[in-house]
Amino acid sequence: MNRRTPPPPSDGPVLPEEIPSFEVAVKRLTEIVQSLERGDLPLEDSLRLFEEGIRLSRVSQSRLDSAEKRVEQLLAVDEQGRPRTAPFATESLDEPPDNDA
Repeated sequence: MNRRTPPPPSDGPVLPEEIPSFEVAVKRLTEIVQSLERGDLPLEDSLRLFEEGIRLSRVSQSRLDSAEKRVEQLLAVDEQGRPRTAPFATESLDEPPDNDA
């Protein structure tokens, strides 16, 4: 049985199909931290995991920032205390563009 070795991590842009959900990213980050904290990995494996963790951390932080902006816009009120109803655009990493229009 042949096992393919995954390609080494790249520093290039992450493609949408490579971006895990927030929950999956956090779970994987937890696994990475636990592996690194054990301290029993060779240096190259530790570096590879660290790089993966940094990428997942950046993606997760971006999602949190986007969610925070959405919540702020949804809770915004004008000078008279009325909810603001201005449309807003978000870049969702989870959802493909809607082509039903």
